[in-house]
Amino acid sequence: MRVVVQNDENGAVVGSCGRGPGRRPRGAVRGGLGLLVAAALASGCVQGGGSGSGSDVRPASGQRQSSSAPPVAGAGAGAGAGAGAGAGAAARAARAAAAKRWGLDRVPLVAPAPPAKKPRITTRDGFEVDDHEELGLPPVFTTIPTKKKIVFLTIDDGAEKDPAFLRMMRDLKIPYSAFLSNYLVKDDYGYFRKMQDTGVALNNHTLTHPYLPGLSYAEQKREICGMQDVIEKRYGRRPTLFRPPYGNYNQDTLRAAKACGIKYAPLWDEEVFVDHWEYREWDRDLHPGDIVLSHFRGRDDWKGTMPDMIRRFLKKVTDKGYAVARLEDYL
Repeated sequence: MRVVVQNDENGAVVGSCGRGPGRRPRGAVRGGLGLLVAAALASGCVQGGGSGSGSDVRPASGQRQSSSAPPVAGAGAGAGAGAGAGAGAAARAARAAAAKRWGLDRVPLVAPAPPAKKPRITTRDGFEVDDHEELGLPPVFTTIPTKKKIVFLTIDDGAEKDPAFLRMMRDLKIPYSAFLSNYLVKDDYGYFRKMQDTGVALNNHTLTHPYLPGLSYAEQKREICGMQDVIEKRYGRRPTLFRPPYGNYNQDTLRAAKACGIKYAPLWDEEVFVDHWEYREWDRDLHPGDIVLSHFRGRDDWKGTMPDMIRRFLKKVTDKGYAVARLEDYL
């Protein structure tokens, strides 16, 4: 059996618990299941899903569009063009006002329109499982192939349900994707319905957030398909995106995901917390198409709030000339 996990600089197995080192090399660790389970237990990452306590799951380790010159009075479609320019100026003014209101130093850049032809998504080298391609299993990836200066924000689990976060993201019009675990969201499905109403895709992160490689195929399928059922019942659609808890998976995980209707298994290249960033690549930097991870967390787990985390995220992204795009638009 081949198991893919996150690993630290010394090759030790680590989960996505936010306690690993800031730098993670490419590739994945493969080994015996017993050893990996033991390593995960030692890291403090594995917990039973039945506790229902958010504190049990620790945090895991484009240019702005320029305004066109106003049309010459009386020319062709002057009235329509003028109205469009006015609407664009109003939108930019509203975005600038929102940035100031939420304490941002700079106005976030606007992502370019998504491509008419979606990029081909393949599994990242070193992240394959046995017979990955032959079985047509969902690709596992950390970036989207693009040359545009865009990144994608993804947020996991659902423990923190901060109304201010919803208002901030709505006001700033920042796209993001949510990966939900039922045992953390079931006490307030309505919070995530409000999120969905703003255009956020709600994706699969299992029912109880277990260490999947430690489960049988049937148990993994129950975790993944069960969450598909919950999301369809509560939000009207079955997701095609799935993220394995802690970033850990084996062939059974991806076989079960495929059987449940999953087409993609995105991981991440960077992770942002309220007070720091962590990186997978040696250069500790952003790259075009990178997927960024964070978690639904607040003061119970962080030294700050979700809006504080978003301010840190947007500062780095904007300062480096990147815009935030919607992941599902590229898949």
